[in-house]
Amino acid sequence: MVPAKIDLVQMFLNAGLMVQFVLLLLLFFSVSSWAIILIKYRYIKKSFSESSMFIDYFWKSRDFSDAFAKAKVLRSSPVARVFRIGYMELKKLSRSGAPVASQSPPEADMASLSSMFAGTDNVKRALRRAINTEITRLTQMVPFLATTGNTAPFIGLFGTVWGIMNSFHGIGQRGSASLAVVAPGISEALVATAAGLAVAIPAVMAFNYFTQKIRVIESELNSFSADFLNIVERDLMRAKEKSK
Repeated sequence: MVPAKIDLVQMFLNAGLMVQFVLLLLLFFSVSSWAIILIKYRYIKKSFSESSMFIDYFWKSRDFSDAFAKAKVLRSSPVARVFRIGYMELKKLSRSGAPVASQSPPEADMASLSSMFAGTDNVKRALRRAINTEITRLTQMVPFLATTGNTAPFIGLFGTVWGIMNSFHGIGQRGSASLAVVAPGISEALVATAAGLAVAIPAVMAFNYFTQKIRVIESELNSFSADFLNIVERDLMRAKEKSK
């Protein structure tokens, strides 16, 4: 005997208003989740590739002005954006008369060098703010996936419970508990649970994937920030020794 095919559209049309509302709500969560998954996947993939390109260029050139020009081209790179913030803060300090790192330092007196060392705290704060901004940008919309993964199964379960309640209410009114009477209503109600799981599983998998990738980028940002500050402080030490 060939099993009958499940007509999901017909089940939806025959379901009660509450179950239909639940299924439409799950459809909204599903469409939104998949849109976020596609957008964030492309964004994070591009962030990885351009950050890798910038880091390679930065360590090959070791010239801040050239790296800044490259960073302006790689607009999707979080590392490049953090470097631009740090470099612009460093340029502000250089206008006070102290030398800029990774360039030939002019003659500077001890007062200007001391001011420059004190000013590196401003660079550190600027880099920290830039990293926080980049992490916030990377995590935008990602919590919605966690919300979908946590709530969609319960929304589907609510639709199932409501549909089964209606089915048993119908049984009481008809006075018959035969399988032919019970099965259609219960199967329509169980579709809500299946839909909830179908929405939640991809959302949870995508959330875990993006969270892991964002942690990697955050680690890269912190490492690059520390390396950038080390270069600045090392060049300032050289400038201090030459000024003696």
